[in-house]
Amino acid sequence: MAYHVTGANKQPPPSYAVMLLDCSLNLHFCNSAIDNLSSRRRYNILRTPRAGYLCLNMFKKVLEAKSQQRLSGADRKKLKRAIRDRFPNASDADIDVLLPPKVEITLSKYPNRVLVYSLEGDCPMFYDCDGRGSEIFPTVYALWKVPYLLPAFALKGDGVSRYILGGADLMFPGIHIPEEGLPPFSDGKPWAVVVPGNAAPIAVGTTMKSSTEALKAGLRGKALRISHYYRDTLWESSENCYVPNAGFLEDVVVADPALLSSLQASESREEDSSVGQGNADNDNATDATDFDEIPHVLESGLTKDSVVGTEASEQLTTAMTDLQIEKDSGIESNVDGQPLLSVEEVDSLMDRCLLQSLHVTVKDKDLPIPGSTLWSSHVLPCRPSGVTLDIKKSSYKKLSKWLQSKSASGLISVKEDKHKKEVMLVSINRNHLDYTSFKPEKKKVEKNDQSSKSVDSEVQLHKFLEVSEIYKPSVHVNPIFSAVGADTGKLYSAPEASQIVFAYIENEKLVKEADKSMVILDSTLCDALFKGAIKKGLTYPTEIHKKDLGQTFINRMQAHHRVTRGVDSVVRKGSLKPIQIMTERRQGNKKVTKLSGLESYLLDAEALASELQKKFACSTTVAELPGKKGLEVLVQGGVIDDLAWHLVDHYGIPKRYIEILDKTKK
Repeated sequence: MAYHVTGANKQPPPSYAVMLLDCSLNLHFCNSAIDNLSSRRRYNILRTPRAGYLCLNMFKKVLEAKSQQRLSGADRKKLKRAIRDRFPNASDADIDVLLPPKVEITLSKYPNRVLVYSLEGDCPMFYDCDGRGSEIFPTVYALWKVPYLLPAFALKGDGVSRYILGGADLMFPGIHIPEEGLPPFSDGKPWAVVVPGNAAPIAVGTTMKSSTEALKAGLRGKALRISHYYRDTLWESSENCYVPNAGFLEDVVVADPALLSSLQASESREEDSSVGQGNADNDNATDATDFDEIPHVLESGLTKDSVVGTEASEQLTTAMTDLQIEKDSGIESNVDGQPLLSVEEVDSLMDRCLLQSLHVTVKDKDLPIPGSTLWSSHVLPCRPSGVTLDIKKSSYKKLSKWLQSKSASGLISVKEDKHKKEVMLVSINRNHLDYTSFKPEKKKVEKNDQSSKSVDSEVQLHKFLEVSEIYKPSVHVNPIFSAVGADTGKLYSAPEASQIVFAYIENEKLVKEADKSMVILDSTLCDALFKGAIKKGLTYPTEIHKKDLGQTFINRMQAHHRVTRGVDSVVRKGSLKPIQIMTERRQGNKKVTKLSGLESYLLDAEALASELQKKFACSTTVAELPGKKGLEVLVQGGVIDDLAWHLVDHYGIPKRYIEILDKTKK
């Protein structure tokens, strides 16, 4: 018997027979034996000498990289060759998109022998399970750029994605099986997972059975062993975490609202063409246009080449039925006897729903938000029950035109995001006549719903934490604020402060005519930016670049920070200090963990100590720090990592605000 288990205990538990024999051992037997282990022991199993690497969900918990280095030119070429061999569907252009030639690639090595290849200062793109180059997988960031890199299983509905994002493996009952049956696939191959109506993959894993074996087993058991998924620690390790579309929520992934809008547009064009009885050429052109808007991955193994005509429409309708898209997206139908609304009535209903959402659900702290999110998450839920709302039936036809018209009226302010090519809601004019004259409706909520959701609401309110950096005008910049009529006693965010100085430049016409990117410094602006900061004997600058102006102006203001938790909010001077977690040894080999700095994050030390006592089954005490610097929670035992993760997961403390020091390590 051969085995290898990490941790202090090198021997496997006697109650679990993890039989990892020689090369003749069936890998399925190993997997089924490991499935019976606890999650902690399954996580610690790394490699067997003969049966190969078992790619488990290695990014469910936080792991710190042992080392990090840049790839040399030779290693970079070797990595590209390995990716080209591993993924034959990827062209050289696709590989250049994932690993740009002029961007540095960093290699992170983890204690469980996993290698992660990331773009420097950006996102992880690939990870190697065994560290030998034979088990390379793309991350979800890579699949969002090149979705067809891997074939994908489609889930039966968005509800299944909750289990995937919770770290569970994909079971065959959770897969949507198309009418033509499962596509052929082999055992041990990399596959992705998608949600119907959303082409962006949410997870990556390895097939547990071949398609033939799955059919013999009656499509039961595990289909995909998930090794990486959206919102796991690998996704969070990116310096710029992002989501591909508005369908990616915190704990679930739903259909892409932008895709639903395009599908609604295609359906309306089909209806118009059928009513007008256009010629055959026009019909064929319309079908081709509609077909191109269908994403290349909608179901298990479904591609553009495998769907034609009405079959594509039927398969798409089947996938959408599970998510009740017709109900959420507001596609108008007469099947239920709903009355058809005129164009004027649709415009009026859209305006009422917008004002209702601005009063009830859209908060200033949530801004800016994408226009698609405003429509799907705020405007549509405010429509009356039983009434559908389709922007294609309005006089605006497009969401961007509608929002821009409201911006022109002064109700809201919008701007276009050139990267996402989408209109963003930036601010709301709550003094506008339309806003002040509108009386929002109070929706009736059943008592049962209130009682069932009250606990969850309290928990979410308790978890909610928002930290923002704000600035107060100092004596240096007060003349600039006074010149534009701004309040010098108010606190401003960084964008608001930048707008003040640029408003002054515009009023005084200080932009250089020969070079629009340079700003001429008059005496007032020069003193605000550099008085007292230039050493004696040096001359003051006469101009400054626009890209340096905003940050220089902000640095001359007094830094503050605002911390908000639930309904409580506090503003303090200076930068926010991190929470400190420290582990020490006492009385021989005993360990204690100290936690301090909780007051800055509006946490009750006494309540947290009582909670940690129950969670870690140990004694906890609360003591006052010397010099009245706050309270310190003392936890018996070395729980430094678990305690840090508890603060992140249950109290919403960002990881960058947690400082860890382990004095027990030699």
